Amino acid sequence: MKGKPVTLVGDEVKVGDRAPEFEVIANDMAPVKGSSYRGKVCVISSVASLDTAVCDMETRRFNEEAARLGSDVVILTISMDLPFAQKRWCGAAGVTRVVTLSDYRDASFGTAFGVLIKDLRLLGRAIFVVDREGTIRYIQFVPEVTNEPDYEAVLNAVRELT
Repeated sequence: MKGKPVTLVGDEVKVGDRAPEFEVIANDMAPVKGSSYRGKVCVISSVASLDTAVCDMETRRFNEEAARLGSDVVILTISMDLPFAQKRWCGAAGVTRVVTLSDYRDASFGTAFGVLIKDLRLLGRAIFVVDREGTIRYIQFVPEVTNEPDYEAVLNAVRELT
């Protein structure tokens, strides 16, 4: 983070692994399990906070791309932001195609995917592409949390599965 190493908590996942189960909170406060997206190609974008410039840009970009990817693809953005803040942000940003989910309660996603930043209790920037059967097919850990991901690499991974 800004050139300073951080410690990530949780299990490291690898391409070819079954996506670990997790439970996060939707904007309406309902619990959502990761497995509820099986049957679709799922892009999971892990971000620190939608209220930061890079996370804002990333989520807006994926919202634009979602329209071109079709109904067999779902894009999730998961952060530690409270569901109320995510809902407010989506309304203000006009984000309607990305599903924002909160890991604030248990850090279930962060620890299951190994992206929970220990000292900050935020999520590190990473992208996971999970196929229809629940297998991780692509992972991108962004080495500097203040940088955007390689969108084209993510989109190419998604296109290979659709």
